[in-house]
Amino acid sequence: MFGAFPSLKDSPGTDWGEKILNTVASQTIRHMFTASEAVEIAIRCHPSSKLLQGSIDSLKMSGRGLVIRQAFRVAEMTFETDVVAIDFSSVLQGKISLKQPAQAVAFVVLSQADINHAFTAELVTKRLQNLDAPELTAISGGEPVSFTDVEVQLMPENQLKILAKADLPNCANVPVSMTATLAVERRRRISFQNPQFCAADIPEPMQAISQILTAALAKILDNMVDLDRFNLDGVTMRINRLETQGKNLVFSGYAQIERVPNNP
Repeated sequence: MFGAFPSLKDSPGTDWGEKILNTVASQTIRHMFTASEAVEIAIRCHPSSKLLQGSIDSLKMSGRGLVIRQAFRVAEMTFETDVVAIDFSSVLQGKISLKQPAQAVAFVVLSQADINHAFTAELVTKRLQNLDAPELTAISGGEPVSFTDVEVQLMPENQLKILAKADLPNCANVPVSMTATLAVERRRRISFQNPQFCAADIPEPMQAISQILTAALAKILDNMVDLDRFNLDGVTMRINRLETQGKNLVFSGYAQIERVPNNP
């Protein structure tokens, strides 16, 4: 049982337990992500003897370049729990089992580049292809419409600009352009509010059809970004606030940790 921690087994007392917990926590949290550039763990416990009863004051994780579900990259993520009750015997087996759910304050940074890369993920692209929404039938003759080449440009005050192309049965690569305001609904859904068609970006002969397509894309996006579709296994994220900061989109909120996944 202790062979997995050869450098630690000679450390005495609670120092040994503290090192074990830090090692296991680091390995376990890294397994929550498909890939990571850096993950740092800081565990606070006073007095340290509480570790033996499976109680710690807080656990803080700071990560950079974290990839979720093989496709969604997060530039930065930090969360810090309140008091956590763990089964210390599980730590000795190289994993972490919670005795009860834990709460954590969360801070997440998405870069503009990472947001645009997310629009190439299969989970996202399949929601933009072969659409037959009623508002599209008038211009597509009842045939499905697909949106491709989505590009997001972050702007001040929670504004963003969205460029895309639409493929219709008899007209491919119709340009689409709009601005919108990002907001949070029910702490889990990202809403694209007040969409505005950017006629200046569209050749005049295509403006009429592009405006219809822009309205349709705005409606689709407004119903797409729900955190419950992107949660880590056993971890539920909720947003209290979001804001654009230069070329980054910054979220602050909290996480409810029901269990800590022990497999990649």
